[in-house]
Amino acid sequence: MIDATGNPQTILLLGGTSEIGLAIVARYLRNARARVILADLPGAPKRDAAIAAMTAAGAKDVRYLDFDALDTASHPGVIDAAWADGDVDVAIVAFGVLGDAEELWQNQAKAVAAVGINYTAAVSVGVLIGQKMKAQGFGQIIAMSSVAGERVRRSNFVYGSTKAGLDGFYLGLGEALAPDGVRVLVIRPGQVRTSTTLEHWAATGAKEAPFTVDADEVAELAVTSARAGKTLVWAPGQVRYLMSVLRHIPRPVFRKLPL
Repeated sequence: MIDATGNPQTILLLGGTSEIGLAIVARYLRNARARVILADLPGAPKRDAAIAAMTAAGAKDVRYLDFDALDTASHPGVIDAAWADGDVDVAIVAFGVLGDAEELWQNQAKAVAAVGINYTAAVSVGVLIGQKMKAQGFGQIIAMSSVAGERVRRSNFVYGSTKAGLDGFYLGLGEALAPDGVRVLVIRPGQVRTSTTLEHWAATGAKEAPFTVDADEVAELAVTSARAGKTLVWAPGQVRYLMSVLRHIPRPVFRKLPL
């Protein structure tokens, strides 16, 4: 149960080694200690570091659940296990893959896997979490989307299309669950500095885009926005105005932009 000051007592992070997700959990732990449940791939390389980081951040207890995004048949068991010791107050959906943009649209197997992880699995766990929170009569879901899904660009259209789908699903889920006391926050960050993005930039020669933010900035926005009852935010806030312009540029012109 979320306490009288608005602090969660139990937090579930799907994508339990995600730097952005862990930053959000750590930001919650600055206000009050909580039980933390991390769910990620069995034997994930960063598993032990994630557990240690949450313990150091002040978690009362840290559990780790094996979670394979592509194995949707296993998802009900994972979510049941997350709720096994009581209600979950905050659930953060922060898993996904970026992939090589040019390879994805030309490699059927990798494209299907990316869609399965970024969209199908996000819908799968969203349905399950939504039903659990509906039954308990409260809860906060935080879903990590991307500005890449607002207007899908040629440069990363497979990835962008998955985020467009995720974005639409969680906005709709928030509307559906609102009468039951469950809130959903969708966050649309631009580029975020993490080890994954830094490695991607190094491998592809890509450069940091304007308005790139740190994971801690996204975490601050997530926690304060959730507490304020917001349903959709951009990180940083200025990206909202940039995207509002890009959304209305005619396609023949948009096609020529260096995006």
